[in-house]
This record gives sequence, structure tokens and C-alpha cells, in this order.
Amino acid sequence: MFEIYSNILNLETVQTVLRILYFTSFFWVPLFFFYLVWDIWLTYKRSQFLAKQSYILLEIKIPRDVFKSPKAMEFFMESLYQTFGEANWYMKYWQGSVRAHFSLEIVSIGGAVHFFIYTRKGYKNLIESRLYSQYPGIEIYEVPDYTLPLQYDPEKVGLWACEFELTKEDAFPIKTYIDYGLDKDPKEEYKIDPITPLLEFMGSLSQGHQAWVQIIVRAHKAEDKDPATGKMVDLKWKKEAEGQIKKIQEAGKGEKDKETGKPVPGTQRFLTDGETETIKALERSVSKVGFDTGMRVVYTAPKDIFSMDNVGGIVGGITHFNSSMNGFKPTNIPAPKRKWFPWKDRPKTAVNLEKSILLDAYKARGYFWNEYKRKYFVLNTEELATIFHIPGNVAQVPTLSRIASKKSEAPSNLPL
Repeated sequence: MFEIYSNILNLETVQTVLRILYFTSFFWVPLFFFYLVWDIWLTYKRSQFLAKQSYILLEIKIPRDVFKSPKAMEFFMESLYQTFGEANWYMKYWQGSVRAHFSLEIVSIGGAVHFFIYTRKGYKNLIESRLYSQYPGIEIYEVPDYTLPLQYDPEKVGLWACEFELTKEDAFPIKTYIDYGLDKDPKEEYKIDPITPLLEFMGSLSQGHQAWVQIIVRAHKAEDKDPATGKMVDLKWKKEAEGQIKKIQEAGKGEKDKETGKPVPGTQRFLTDGETETIKALERSVSKVGFDTGMRVVYTAPKDIFSMDNVGGIVGGITHFNSSMNGFKPTNIPAPKRKWFPWKDRPKTAVNLEKSILLDAYKARGYFWNEYKRKYFVLNTEELATIFHIPGNVAQVPTLSRIASKKSEAPSNLPL
């Protein structure tokens, strides 16, 4: 074996290459080490930046009577499209600055259902003003983080958690409130609100059980490099939609002659109703503002009352938004990056380790950066408003946290 390597090294071509590498090492050796430490540098600077941010949890108290459609929530969602923080090279790579993310959360604690928004403190006024403008009767409070009391001990606590991904490409939309006719503001008795099954199940949980649904979003940007032009393009969403539309249209043009490239006579056809509707849905989907999105669910209860039967109700409430075009499905999480557990705190099994990682990620509201980085998908404002909105009176969930009475100003003619 030694003789084989020795003969290879003695080849004139190999020696020439080695000499070139030696005399150019002043250039490529620093470049090589720079490439190795680049990811470490970005992780460090982003960790520094995120640690400096102040985050708060806002609870939305819902009035007893709500007659707004999810269209009002879609208007609010547009205000979360915040790209500030990555305006230039200095901010992104030297300061570690990243654009803001928001966590939209629907939570059941012992059957009491709550709506939360987790955000940087600087966005509190924006969120409150936009929500009040669409839902004048609501109340918004800054509250303690409900996730902090939960510590996962496999001997005492039952825990199930998962993340979700789309069943098809991001450009294909899920079934939205417009598909249910809620954009036309029908009377309450005629409304079919797709969020109701999820709320009904979460409201049916008994004391000791908790179910958390987390939808993490940030503004979607073109972050892919076009191999042809080298420019930044949106290959994940808008370009994907254009490609799918073109694919459907080409199918109607018929087969092409391999030699001439022209359509073969007699193979052309009209597009089916389904294909036409798909094109319309794709065009409508990418015409709206898009968000990078991650979704995860946690169900927990003391070990003695924990029941896997409740998992089906939670997952079913999420997959209820599925359509023939697209939908959600549970997915396994990737192996943790730079994740370390002290030996005394290390879970005993791989299953428990996975649960600990998911719970940690949920508490940190992490999805896009560093050790919490996951494969995200893209949803537009219409889709987000469908899966997270203030329900109307059609959602008769007794344990849904609503304001007991409507506040009003005191009469102006009261005696002093």
C-alpha cells in the first residue's frame, strides 16, 4: 500500500499540483479557514443579537360578541411583515441582526382556551393598535409566559410534541376562510368556521391537561440565487407557483413533436375545471404577502392522566385545514445542531431527547436561526388568518376565554 501511494506522489502531474498548492497557500489556506469559521461566526453574532432583544407575551381577551370575519385578522397579519434588520451587509453579518419573528399561539390550559402573540417588545404598540382597529371590543394584556412552569421529567410528566410540514409544494394553498365563504360576512347561523373543531377539542380538555399550538412567522424574502443570472429570486414560493401554472398550461397544449418541438395535432385539449381552479388558486395565493412559517404542537399532562387519545384530536384540528391542493402533516424533527445536555440532565432515551428538544424550541419560540433552525414553509396572510383568528359567535366553546361584559363610558350627566 505504501508503494502505491509513493508511486502516485512521484507522478509528475501530482508533483506539479502539489507545488501549485504550496506556492498559492497564502491565498487558499486563509480562505479555507474563513469558510470553516463563517458559520460559527454567524451563529455567535446572531446569538448575541437575539439575546439583547426583549420579548413579551401578549394575551388577546376576546369579547362575548364577535361578528368580524377572518378578513379582519388578515389585515392585521399584513402588519407583521417586518423586514427591518437585514437592510445591509453590516447589519446581517457584523451585528448578527435578523428580521423580527412572531409567534401566534392557541393554548388550552385545563380546557381554558387562550390566544397569545409572542413578540419583541418594540412591536407591542404596533400589534395593539392594529388589533384594536379591527376588533374594538378586545382587550390585550402583557402576561407571564405560560410555558416556563413546565419542566419535562419523563418519570412524572407525560409529553407529546411534533412539528408540521406541508403535504405539497409551498405555492399550493391550504383551504382558507374564503373557500368557506367567510369573506362575504354571512350571518352567524350560516358560518362554517374551520378553526372551530380545533377550539372545540382544546376546550374539552379536563383539568391537568394542556395543549399548545404554535405558529411562528417572519416576513418571506427572496433568498435563493438564480443559477442563470446569479440574482436573488424566490424559487421556494412565487417561482414555484409560476412553474406549476406553466406545467398545467403546457398539459393542455398537448404533446410536442420531438424533432420539430411543435404540438402534435389532435393532442391539444381544454383545461379541466380542476386545472383552471388550481391556476386561479395559485395566482391568488402568491398575489398576497407571504411569511416563512413553522408550526409545532405540544400536549402534556401528569403521567397518571396523560392520554395519547388526545393527540388525535389535536392533530385532527390542524389537518382540518387540509384541502385537495395542500395541507399539513406531522413530521420528524432533524437532529439537533450544537445541542448539548449535561450528563445529569440528559434524557434516558432518544424519544425523550426528541421531546426535550421540541419543548425547548417551543419555549424559545425558535425556528429560523442557530440550534432551532428548521425547514420552514411559506403561507400567505389569507392562510395565516384562517388558522389563527378571533372566532365569532359560531364558536360556542364554553371555556374560550371571553370578556364577561362590554365596557362603556360613564354617562356625561352624572352629578359631581
